[in-house]
Amino acid sequence: MQTMESRQQASAGGKRRRSSLRGWRENVAGYLFVAPMFIGTSVLVLFPILASVVLSFTNWNIVSGFKKASFVGFANYQDILSDAIFLKSLGNNLLILLAIPVTLAIALTLAVLINRYIYLKDLFKVIYFMPFISSAVAVAIVFRVLFHPTRGPINQILMSLGVENPPGWIADPKFALVSVMLIMIWTGIGFNMIIYLAGLQNIPKELYESAQIDGASSWTQFTRITVPLVSPTTFLLLVAGIISSFKIFDLILVLTNGGPGNATITPVVYLYQKAFLELKTGYASAVSMIIFVIILLITLLQFYGQKKWVNY
Repeated sequence: MQTMESRQQASAGGKRRRSSLRGWRENVAGYLFVAPMFIGTSVLVLFPILASVVLSFTNWNIVSGFKKASFVGFANYQDILSDAIFLKSLGNNLLILLAIPVTLAIALTLAVLINRYIYLKDLFKVIYFMPFISSAVAVAIVFRVLFHPTRGPINQILMSLGVENPPGWIADPKFALVSVMLIMIWTGIGFNMIIYLAGLQNIPKELYESAQIDGASSWTQFTRITVPLVSPTTFLLLVAGIISSFKIFDLILVLTNGGPGNATITPVVYLYQKAFLELKTGYASAVSMIIFVIILLITLLQFYGQKKWVNY
């Protein structure tokens, strides 16, 4: 009897050891699969963020090296809050945010039209999506030609239609930022439209059929059915759009370089100028931290506010 019990205990112990060994091997395999992404994220994302936090409290110059860096406390942040150019860039970025709801409204309208009334839907998807996947540098160069104040095709057409003094567009401080916003809307419509089309596919057709039986007009169906049921998609695109608006860099750098007269400068462009042109890396790091905090606060406000208008 004791021999059988000892054998059963030995067998159970062997099973536990094999199970433990199998679990250990699975854990190691899992860690190996995760390791490339974890290492890449740590090196390319986490470490730069932590380094920026530390450098924002120094007067470090990227050329002089770490040995000549000295701790200055909150001096960089105090200087930024009284920096007229930075405040101008922040104001420009807040104005750029106005392009996001316009883009969403146009994209949703096009998505509804294509989803309901247009044949060859895939062709139109490709046509509208092309600007989004095009190089921002190429787009900026093309629009530099289109928006040329005297020889540009747009002003040539306006003058042929009888407009005596057409806008100077990117050469005019009053219209330069508007020009950038128009390009952002043009390039962003395609992506937002594709996402909206995916969201429209999830709306049950029975809702529209019931509304038609009740005599609801197309506008009523759009405002009472379509808009509420795609609100999660709208929220997603709104958050992504606001974050991307604070990252706009290559388009402005090629199109206007922040000019004329800082009319189109944004915080990211200003950060680039401070870090790589004036070599004030510590100051630029403080700018990056302020941008990070602003984006974080706006995103948190959106997540708090979405409870009142997003229907899941």
